[in-house]
Amino acid sequence: MKLLLTVFLVLLCGCTHKRSELGTADNPIKFYFVPSVDVRLLEDTSKALKTYLEAHTPWKYKISIPQSYIAIVEAFGTNRADIASLNTYGYIIAHEKYGVEARLMTERFGDRVYQAQFLARSDSGIKKIEDINGKKMAFVDPASISGYLLPLKYLNDHHIKPKETVFAMKHDNVVTMVYQGQVDAGVTFYSPPNEGQIQDARRLVKAQFPDVEQKVKIIGLSSDIPNDPIIFRKDMPEEMKQKICIEMIKFAKTIDGQRVLKQLSSVTGLVPTTDKDYDETRAAVKALGGIK
Repeated sequence: MKLLLTVFLVLLCGCTHKRSELGTADNPIKFYFVPSVDVRLLEDTSKALKTYLEAHTPWKYKISIPQSYIAIVEAFGTNRADIASLNTYGYIIAHEKYGVEARLMTERFGDRVYQAQFLARSDSGIKKIEDINGKKMAFVDPASISGYLLPLKYLNDHHIKPKETVFAMKHDNVVTMVYQGQVDAGVTFYSPPNEGQIQDARRLVKAQFPDVEQKVKIIGLSSDIPNDPIIFRKDMPEEMKQKICIEMIKFAKTIDGQRVLKQLSSVTGLVPTTDKDYDETRAAVKALGGIK
């Protein structure tokens, strides 16, 4: 009889259990960052953002930095992600599969677009993109718009075939490989200089290699690419989405926000966006067979 009572109570608790409301300590808003730059920089940024959002909204947050963009995409498919700062390719896939919404876009010194840049050592004899033909080349990541997909499309369209290609997995790694002569050329993100200071991927290794501007040169640029988005789970409460967007835009204007965001590929602000801003890039990705 005692055993039956215990079983009944367990079943009753299981039937009446209800998941805590989103944003509470037991069910915090889950915010993911794609590991596109040094993890320590991402941790610094995410910690500052979490502190700000918890002080300026009524909700609790949990920040995560998984091993890859695809882990974030699939987290939306299983309701383990609510918000993410994701690369453009990852967003295109997540929108296609799970209907996630781009609500904010990163901004760099007033620009909402950036480009891919082809790099080579200044003493390599490589003067233009066509000279990469038959050479060893470093890409960033198969999911990178600026570090792989659009540069690959350019190479294919112009019948340029590197002898060998490698994936360095991060933009700063590509610059380092070119600088050290491990590869003949590479591709990374490009943003124009601001106040005389470079803002492209070479900036990420300038502390380690002060002469990187002289040793590694830009030999070509791609067409414009929309900046990376901040995305939201489609069935997340609309009031919550709007409030978080407002506060994130405000955060980007604070001294602390400016400090940590600038470390992330020279991000200087956040602005509203919609899925339509990614239509042209989506078409280019589809042309490469990147969306099945």
